[in-house]
Amino acid sequence: MREYFIKYKKAFTLIGLLLVISPIFGVYLASLIGYHEPLDIAASMLGLNETTEEINWTPLLDYTVPGLPDWLGYIVSGVIGVLVVLVLAFVFLKLTRL
Repeated sequence: MREYFIKYKKAFTLIGLLLVISPIFGVYLASLIGYHEPLDIAASMLGLNETTEEINWTPLLDYTVPGLPDWLGYIVSGVIGVLVVLVLAFVFLKLTRL
């Protein structure tokens, strides 16, 4: 696994940079322009009730981590997501090389 980090150091550096600046777009600018998810808008137009709090299946609702500021929760959520994808990719890579 370490050889992949060394081989793709630039890509991982870019991913890290994008994770750090992601709250600028996902938290600050989204609030500034009043962005809402398209499905939320469609649900509102159809008169559907908000059930997110009732049917919450994720511990990181709206990319937040309980107890952390929104911007930091956004970064932590991104790191967790990237790690999950990387682990799955490495497992898939190992399985296909057997």
